[in-house]
Amino acid sequence: MARTRSSSWWRYANPAYYLKRPKKLALLFFAFVIGTLLVWDRQSLLREHEEVVEKLYSEVNRLQDELEGVKSVKGISNDFPTKKVVLDDPVEVERRQKVKEAMLHAWTSYEKYAWGQDELQPQSKSGVNSFGGLGATLIDSLDTLYIMGLDEQFQRAREWVANTLDFNKDYDASVFETTIRVVGGLLSAYDLSNDKMFLEKAQDIADRLLPAWDTSSGIPYNIINLAHGRPHNPGWTGGDSILADSGTEQLEFIALSQRTGNPKYQQKVENVISVFNKTFPDDGLLPIYINPESGAGSRTTITFGAMGDSFYEYLLKVWIQGNKTTSVKLYRDMWEKSMNGLLTLVQKTTPSSFTYICERNGNSLHHKMDELACFAPGMLALGSFGYGPGDSEKFMSLAQELAWTCYNFYQSTPTKLAGENYFFHSGQDMSVGTSWNILRPETVESLFYLWRLTGNKTYQEWGWNIFQAFEKNSRVESGYVGLKDVNSGVKDNMMQSFFLAETLKYLYLLFSPPTVIPLDQWVFNTEAHPLRIVTRSDSGEKQHSRPLIRQRARKEGRN
Repeated sequence: MARTRSSSWWRYANPAYYLKRPKKLALLFFAFVIGTLLVWDRQSLLREHEEVVEKLYSEVNRLQDELEGVKSVKGISNDFPTKKVVLDDPVEVERRQKVKEAMLHAWTSYEKYAWGQDELQPQSKSGVNSFGGLGATLIDSLDTLYIMGLDEQFQRAREWVANTLDFNKDYDASVFETTIRVVGGLLSAYDLSNDKMFLEKAQDIADRLLPAWDTSSGIPYNIINLAHGRPHNPGWTGGDSILADSGTEQLEFIALSQRTGNPKYQQKVENVISVFNKTFPDDGLLPIYINPESGAGSRTTITFGAMGDSFYEYLLKVWIQGNKTTSVKLYRDMWEKSMNGLLTLVQKTTPSSFTYICERNGNSLHHKMDELACFAPGMLALGSFGYGPGDSEKFMSLAQELAWTCYNFYQSTPTKLAGENYFFHSGQDMSVGTSWNILRPETVESLFYLWRLTGNKTYQEWGWNIFQAFEKNSRVESGYVGLKDVNSGVKDNMMQSFFLAETLKYLYLLFSPPTVIPLDQWVFNTEAHPLRIVTRSDSGEKQHSRPLIRQRARKEGRN
């Protein structure tokens, strides 16, 4: 029976069947003609749509070219390379959607188990106040939520900041951490949304931090009680201030003065740079411990890793924040000196010739590099466009070599996640030193800058591999956790606030069009909070009481 039924179907494939039945042949021909017309019409519509889209993009590119011509005629500086508008890559769309889903998972877990507290402990499903109960994760996440187009989540966070956030706490706060996370996070939320509530909150916490700068040299103490003042330094520094902690408030406090019209914030932080500049060494490298009374450095470690890193980053970024005018040229000059010093710390491994940055103590080089120092490739790439052709190529090449090393920090472990630092021994390339991973963003940050500035999709591939390693090893039921050991994969119980503020934001932007937070309009603080670039001039500050926000950037987040 089965064979007979199957055979009966074959007669419809025999042309003789239709020749004997003219009506069915006519019906078949009619169906074929209708089907052909439908397919042809659909293809025609698709071609017309593509032609219209191409014409629109061509017109946008033409207008971009005209704008560049106007800039050149009027002498407007724009050192960053411009990119033509291109159709959004479906792979990039899919990948940033995956990153957005990761952000939703992290944020929803925080909302459920640690709302209003500083950080989530995903394994125990509880919150912990690592920063005095200032809602660090919530404030750190505001701009990430906004950029990704997560409107409902942003509004709930906004209401908590407006109605619940209170800075009058008897808590000894880190001036550095509070500035980069809280002041920076609130200012970025203001610049993106133009909601003055965020600006008022930023001013409140900044006013509580200001007494830290009341030293005889102007170098700030690094700890201050938010309710009562009383600044001091931690005992383990021997009374000294830390270089990175003292030189990483400039972006935020300058931005606050620009947006409020009150110069006191800018004056405090720029005085620090003036003090450093008076005795700035020829190689531009400062020790990590600074006496807050004399302003002198002690004979201690010089590093682009922990306690040194962001001082050098901010020398470059204040220059960018001021739109590279003569008013901020001092910062660029100091940064270029520091980069010449960095070159003296650059070494290569054997046998694989990985490029890395040493630490220095006195005249001795210590062949160790922190993952924290992996911000340097992005910084070098960003700064390379301020040099002439020869130096520009040299520093961009160094940035790319260092990025390859940092990517291999990840690739060299069984979990494909990087340890906290690495040691380099002759003939052994690299080995993990401190083997934990706490969801740090520095390598992804550099990949973001290199992709934006070169257009090389290799950096997107590396970033995607790192994201997948986080998904495989760090994602748990209630958020994301770090690893106690990148070799064994044993998990810890902390979702750092910077995972949402930095790591996921940079990953999202790595797969977003360059029109989302464009680098010629925004500068990122060291916690990845974007701040509007405001041109500075010798005759005074050019204020923007209402920053012009490109709404397209937010709509892109809804992809």
